[in-house]
Amino acid sequence: MDLIARIHRHFSDSAQAKLDAVEALAAPLAGAVELMAATLLGNGRILACGNGGSAADAQHFAAELVGRFEMERQGLAAIALTTDSSILTAVSNDYGFDEVFARQVRALGRSGDLLLAISTSGNSPNVVGAVRAAHDNGLSVVALTGRGGGEIGRMLRDFDVHLCVPSERTARIQEIHTLAIHCLCDGIDCFLLGVEE
Repeated sequence: MDLIARIHRHFSDSAQAKLDAVEALAAPLAGAVELMAATLLGNGRILACGNGGSAADAQHFAAELVGRFEMERQGLAAIALTTDSSILTAVSNDYGFDEVFARQVRALGRSGDLLLAISTSGNSPNVVGAVRAAHDNGLSVVALTGRGGGEIGRMLRDFDVHLCVPSERTARIQEIHTLAIHCLCDGIDCFLLGVEE
């Protein structure tokens, strides 16, 4: 096995996947930035959820908003629903893992808030449940998916934003999700701070 060639192929494939995705994602990313900024300006909060690598993405996003991305500003209201082990285990034990995010959205989410739902397949049952709970509670949704969007893509409403990576490969979808999160964070900062460039 030629590990050097394999590593080169990963870098090349990742770069090409990003270039292929920009046309599909640029406009919805801009729409998501505007929706998220409006949520925050209206004293709403952004709740974020996902499983595995997508859970890490939810936490990454919330950390960049509460802390800072690249520009100094006050902290912004974002909560990763993936971090409280007592809630995660209690809800999973009492109601089942499919309810682990929906229960939190129903308890914490209010009209005027927003859910960032992350699922590479668009079919994660607990993220699907969170989207349903968000709609029930009057939250808008920004969904980060891949593989055509799955069930989440079919659930979204006109006021939601779908960021669907045009790829079938999990690693490439996750890499583009990270880039999309950085675009969202940068765009929110520019929007809120009035940066023109």
